[in-house]
Amino acid sequence: METTVCPWCDTEIVWDEEFGPEEYCPHCNNELKGYRTVNVTGDDLEDELEVKEDTDEESVNDDDLWDDSEKDGVVPIFNTLEQFRDDYDLQKYEQNSSAILSQQEEAPECPQCHELLLLAGTQEVNQFDPSTPAVLGGPVLKAPFSLNVFVCPSCFHVQHNLAQKDRVQLVRNLSIGS
Repeated sequence: METTVCPWCDTEIVWDEEFGPEEYCPHCNNELKGYRTVNVTGDDLEDELEVKEDTDEESVNDDDLWDDSEKDGVVPIFNTLEQFRDDYDLQKYEQNSSAILSQQEEAPECPQCHELLLLAGTQEVNQFDPSTPAVLGGPVLKAPFSLNVFVCPSCFHVQHNLAQKDRVQLVRNLSIGS
């Protein structure tokens, strides 16, 4: 039997050779095949244990204290939500977040912690200095337009994207160009 580690939720998935490998994580339903998936065999685990036994606790390198996500330009978020545990019901928080996500038409993934983002509302942009590429002979996007504002329920990262009604304006402007 082989073990696969889900790159999204870090869950070990053991699959039976008779049925073959899982295509999707049974815990978070994300795809398991591809370049981001880690397959771990018993030999790999034994090698890792030998390496850990060889290192002394006193010779800990500062680079080993951070996981690989920092190397990709993403800063790890630790216990951001936990600071509210004493004052608020985080179980209810999670239930309400899930209910909101189930009603959203789109839910982008947080670039920080990979949770799904909650649509918090829209922001009207009235002042905007548009660029006018020579190819188009007009602006790519003109004010006023709206942005969807998404918030991560885990790390509170905020992200914007163009509201659906204004996407038509952008597509129209780019498709009419000279």
